[in-house]
Amino acid sequence: MVVLLVIAIASVSGTVIPQNESIAFYVAKFGVAGYRIFSTLDIFDVYSSWWFQGLLFLLVINIVVCSLDRLPVTWKAVFSKHLSRNPSMFRNLMKKETFDTGLILETLKDACRKFASGGDGLQETPEGFFVIGEKGRWTRFGVYAVHLSIILLVVGALIGSIFGFEGYANIAEGQSVSSVQLSSGASRKLEFNLRCDDFSLSFYPNGAPREYRSSLTILEQGKPALKKDIVVNSPLRYKGINIFQSSYGLISVELTIVSNKTGKGYKENVGMGDSLKLPENLGTFVLTGFQGAMDYRGKDIGSVFYGHLISAEGKAQTILLPVSYPEFDRERKGDVTISVSGTRYYTGLQVTRDPGVWVVYAGFIMLILGCFVTFFTSHQRIFIEAVKYKGKYRVTVAGLANKNKFGMQQEVKRIAERLAKLG
Repeated sequence: MVVLLVIAIASVSGTVIPQNESIAFYVAKFGVAGYRIFSTLDIFDVYSSWWFQGLLFLLVINIVVCSLDRLPVTWKAVFSKHLSRNPSMFRNLMKKETFDTGLILETLKDACRKFASGGDGLQETPEGFFVIGEKGRWTRFGVYAVHLSIILLVVGALIGSIFGFEGYANIAEGQSVSSVQLSSGASRKLEFNLRCDDFSLSFYPNGAPREYRSSLTILEQGKPALKKDIVVNSPLRYKGINIFQSSYGLISVELTIVSNKTGKGYKENVGMGDSLKLPENLGTFVLTGFQGAMDYRGKDIGSVFYGHLISAEGKAQTILLPVSYPEFDRERKGDVTISVSGTRYYTGLQVTRDPGVWVVYAGFIMLILGCFVTFFTSHQRIFIEAVKYKGKYRVTVAGLANKNKFGMQQEVKRIAERLAKLG
C-alpha cells in the first residue's frame, strides 16, 4: 500500500508539472533554485526517472511475494482430491434446502448426478446416498492472472522506458533527416533517412485547420524503401519505429512583386514576421499573419496571407493576399502589386519506438480476462443427499462457493425446486 501510494503521488506530480519542457520554461516557472532541485530529482521527466522505475520494480516484487505467499493454499484448493469430498462440511451449513420425494432410487440418483454437474463423487450410505459435484476450480487462479497482468504492464512500460525513445523532427518539403531530437535535448540517430516529399494543408470554412498531410519516404542506403501519406492518427510504422503527424509550420512564402510603373516582375521569399525591402525602391513589406478562410464583401476568398506595405514615403497600409486569387491586389491600384505564388511548409513529426508495447498489450488482455474470471466466476460445489424417510426419500441440497455466496444460495434453491418437481 505504501508503494502504491508513493507511485500515485509521483504520477500526480508528473501530471501537474509539465514534462520535458525547455530549461528556460522551468527557470521562468520555478526559478533557478527550484529548477536545480527538480532537475536533480528528475521531476521534469518523472516516468523515465530512475527512482520512478525503482518504485515500479518494488511494486512487481510486492505482487510476486504476495502471490507466492498465498499460492500454496490456492494450489491445494484447486488440485486436492479430498477437499470437496467431505459431506460434513455441507451438512453443517445453516442455509440449505430440504424436501421429500417419491422418486425411485435409480431415477433419483440420475437426477442428482445431473444437477450436481456430473457428480462423479456419488457415494452410497446405509440410509441412501449423497453426491458432490463441483465446477470452476480453476477460477481460483483468476486473481493470479490479474497479478501477472500488472507485472506484464509494468515490465512492458519499463522495457519501453529503458530501450525505447520519443523524439521529434521538423522536415521541410523536399528535405530529409537521419536523426530526431529527444525531449531531453539529445539527438537520436535513425537506422534510415526520412524524407518529406510534400506537405498539404486544408481548412474548414471557419478557418480552422481541417487536415495536414505529409507525404513521407523511408530511404535505405539512398533508395526508397517505403512511401506513405500520413495524417493525424494515421502514422507510418517501419521496423518498430512509429512516425506520427504532430504539427506543421510555415517556412516562407514566395511573393510575386510587380512594379506597376515599369511592368517588371520579381520573385521574393519572406518568412512570417520578416521585413522585405521591395525592388525599385517601392517600399517595404512585412508579412504579419495568415487566415485559413476569409469572407470579403460577402465572397469566400479562401486562405489569405496579410501584411503591412510601407511606401518609400513612409505611408503604411494593410493588404490582403488571397492564395487562390493572385490578381486580388490589383484592385488597390498602387505602385506595386503583390501576390502569393507559392508557400513552403515544414512538417512536425513525432517519432517513437516502444519495444515493450506488445508486452503491455498482453498485460491488458490478461487483465481483462483475469478481472472477468475474478469477479464473474467462482469455484462452486453442490451437495445433494437423499436418505430414506417414511417410505420416501428426504433430499437435502446445499452449496459452497468461494465468491458470490448469495448467488450460490439462489442456485441451491433453483436445483431443489427442479428436483422436487420431478417427484
